[in-house]
Amino acid sequence: MREIAIMFVRNYHLVTVVILSIFLGIEVISRVPSVLHTPLMSGANAIHGVVIIGAIIVMGEAPEGDILSLVLGFLAVVLGTLNVVGGFVVTDRMLEMFSKKKKK
Repeated sequence: MREIAIMFVRNYHLVTVVILSIFLGIEVISRVPSVLHTPLMSGANAIHGVVIIGAIIVMGEAPEGDILSLVLGFLAVVLGTLNVVGGFVVTDRMLEMFSKKKKK
């Protein structure tokens, strides 16, 4: 626990940027009209593949005994993958709504 507190003290500026980014993201998303919300979110989910790459890099650069980095990296890979797949599923469903229906 002490190591986590020391990390926050050393990187307080990065933590501040992350917190401000969260608030900014909430404000931006809340102002998007509902008609555009689904297409924008499915596109944004597809872009989150960067999270997967970053998590893989974190896991690859983690020291041998650093279980916390490995667990957080693995969790980020799993959640990032779910996010990307979900984005493509939503996009596919939206595109299905606009395709012409086949006659039987």
